[in-house]
Amino acid sequence: MGAGGQERAAPGAGAPLDTLLHPGARHLKWPALDWLERSLMVGCGICLACFSAAVLADVVTREAGRPWLWLQEVTMAFFTYGIFCGTAVATRRGDHLQLSAMTDAMRGRTRTVFEVFNRLVVLGVGLAMAGFGWQNFMSGFSSFRMPSMLPIAYLYWPIPVCGVLVALFSLEQVVQGLRNGFVPRTQGPDAQRPDTQRPDTQGPDTLQAAA
Repeated sequence: MGAGGQERAAPGAGAPLDTLLHPGARHLKWPALDWLERSLMVGCGICLACFSAAVLADVVTREAGRPWLWLQEVTMAFFTYGIFCGTAVATRRGDHLQLSAMTDAMRGRTRTVFEVFNRLVVLGVGLAMAGFGWQNFMSGFSSFRMPSMLPIAYLYWPIPVCGVLVALFSLEQVVQGLRNGFVPRTQGPDAQRPDTQRPDTQGPDTLQAAA
């Protein structure tokens, strides 16, 4: 609550696309990359919608006895794009597979070392995806898909792009973690101590007892 009883709005509140940002672990993120997370989330939604529509159209046309063969290429393309787009955004949102059960029980320098190690492993995977994915993309111009006769490289370009984004988001978390700490604000040493609560957040019974 601000002065005069007016509620203070959070930065960026009210913008429709801001709801696409993951609220967790904001201390590990650069605000300058928030637009990238929003764009990837929109891209995931577009890929999912187009993939579902293509599958439905493929089933309907086949049942009608007049199949559209090019729909299989469309389905494969949006399926591939959605996977790698989701992999990139999941890295920033912390929704990807990671070893967190062990690090959550650690504190101090030990936790910092393991948190950095985990993210460096993911960063290495991203760099490998970028390097080998680029090689696959370049080699894809010598192969063609039927019936469109398009180079298969159009299926491979998301791989190096995803690798670059995974490496970028992992580096972001390492830098911000070393600067601000990896422990979430709700897991700090004073998070569970009742004497650290603000008076305006305590219940009426607590305030009466304190008086």
